[in-house]
Amino acid sequence: MTDITILGAGIFGLSIAWACQKKGARVRVIDPGGPGAGASGGIVGALAPHTPDNWNDKKAFQFESLLMARAFWAEVEAASGLSAGYARIGRLQPIDTERALELSQGRIEKAAEFWQGQAVWNVLEAKSAPFDAAFLPATPTGFLAHDTLSARVHPRRACAALAAAIISQGGEVVTEGHFAGKVVHATGVAGLADLSAGLGKQAGNGVKGQGALVNLSATTMPQISAEGLHIVPHADGTTAIGSTSETTFSDPYSTDQLLEDVIARARRVLPALEGAEVIERWAGLRPRPATRARSPILGEHPVHDGQFIANGGFKIGFGMAPKVGEVMADLMLDGHDRVPQIFRPEALL
Repeated sequence: MTDITILGAGIFGLSIAWACQKKGARVRVIDPGGPGAGASGGIVGALAPHTPDNWNDKKAFQFESLLMARAFWAEVEAASGLSAGYARIGRLQPIDTERALELSQGRIEKAAEFWQGQAVWNVLEAKSAPFDAAFLPATPTGFLAHDTLSARVHPRRACAALAAAIISQGGEVVTEGHFAGKVVHATGVAGLADLSAGLGKQAGNGVKGQGALVNLSATTMPQISAEGLHIVPHADGTTAIGSTSETTFSDPYSTDQLLEDVIARARRVLPALEGAEVIERWAGLRPRPATRARSPILGEHPVHDGQFIANGGFKIGFGMAPKVGEVMADLMLDGHDRVPQIFRPEALL
C-alpha cells in the first residue's frame, strides 16, 4: 500500500518523505542504518546562506528553502513531540581586510534586493555590536558582517524528529523492506558511487568532515563563520565546531590531528572557547556532487529507469532540505517539474 519508497533516511530522504506524506501519499523510508546514519548524523548544523551577490538559481533556491525552514521545523516538532534544535539565530563573520570590508558593505544593497526584505546583511563595528562581547569573534579590522538569514539545527535530533513525525502520521521508517510505488534514491555517498558506476564517469565523491562538540552555552548568540570554520551554538547549551574537508584520508570515520587543529583554530577565532571541554568528536563522509557549482542532484534517475534521485547535499543539505522535499514531492506525485536546470542529473552528462 506504499505510494513512495525513499531509499535513505538522511535529511534529503526524510524531508522528501515528509513532503510526500503531507500531500497524501503513503510513504516508506528504508535505511539499514536508521535515521541520520550517514552525513546527516553529524553535530554542526549550520544553515548559512551563500552571499547575496552574484545571484543565481542555486542561491535563489537556497534562499527560499531557508525562509521555509521555520514553519517546516515547527510542523515537524509539533507532529513528533521532539525538538530539532532549529532557530534562526543569524551569523557573524569577522572582516579581515579593507578589501573584504568594501565587499561586505556592497552586499548590504544586494541583500536588500535579493532577500526581498525577509532578511538583512549588515556591517557592524565590533565594539558597538548588540551582542555579548565575550562571544564576539576576533576581527582584524574591528568590523563584523552580520546576516539575519542564517539559522541552526541539531542534525541528529532533526533527523530523529522527522522520522518520528513521519511515523506519527502513518508512514514507515524501517531498516529493510520491499520497494513499492515510485522510488527515490537519497543514499548519499553510496548513491554517488552507484551513479558513477552506472554512468561510467565520476558523478561525485565522499568528502570527509570532522567536527567537535564543546560544553559552552551561548544559546542566544549568532553562529560564527571564520577561517573556513563554523561555530554553532546549540539550544542544549553546547557549541559545535566544524569542519574539515578532506578528499584524501585513511579512515573516513575516525578523528585525528586535523580535528585538533580545527579546535585550536576555533579557539583563536573565539577566545570564549578556550578551556571549554570537548564532549564529542565526530567524523563522517559527506556526498559532494560533480555538478556545476557543486549543486545537489535532483530529478529522474539517469541510471534506474522510472525512478528518482535526490543527492549531493554536501555542506548545505539541511538548509536546502525543506525546498528539496517540496520540489521532489511535486515532481513525483503531480508531475510538476520545478527542479532548477543546474540541479538536474543532465548536468553530470
